[in-house]
Amino acid sequence: GEISASMLTNIGVQTVILGHSERRAYLTFGFLDKDTVVLDSAQAIYDADPFVFGLISSKLHAIWVKATAGKLESRIRYSSAICYNNFPVPKIAQGQKDEIIKLSYQILGIREKYPEKTIAELYDPEKMPEDLLAAHNSLDSYVERLYRNEPFKHDEERLEFMFDMFSKLSGEEQNE
Repeated sequence: GEISASMLTNIGVQTVILGHSERRAYLTFGFLDKDTVVLDSAQAIYDADPFVFGLISSKLHAIWVKATAGKLESRIRYSSAICYNNFPVPKIAQGQKDEIIKLSYQILGIREKYPEKTIAELYDPEKMPEDLLAAHNSLDSYVERLYRNEPFKHDEERLEFMFDMFSKLSGEEQNE
């Protein structure tokens, strides 16, 4: 069912990130206030650290999701169990988290420069504002360097790297 604003307030929730996607290169997430009602067809991350916004807004995460998520017609069905919880993440130092947060806030700030546009319009692959695309490219470049120093050549290489990392991390968890 639905989660009401009062239910969230009662457990101290202040911030929610909600995401969805269709034919866009990026999954679109944002911050919502505690009074927003999240329907059961949506996904939310409660009390998320702002650096999480950067990770899940990255091209690496979008590629991971497109490979692992279920689909309804051509639309991605984002699953916290499959897409979010299994997204391989390297160890990230606080200074690196701070940089991801800075880059994430740049994306959010640029979105605010276009109040007349919906998220769908902002992220339309044929109409995406150049400054928003540049901000995403900066975030992508930084996030990818957290995974490895050498740039990826293409999305297939990114995905192969991510699945290898997932296998290694899964093996480490089983050995603990």
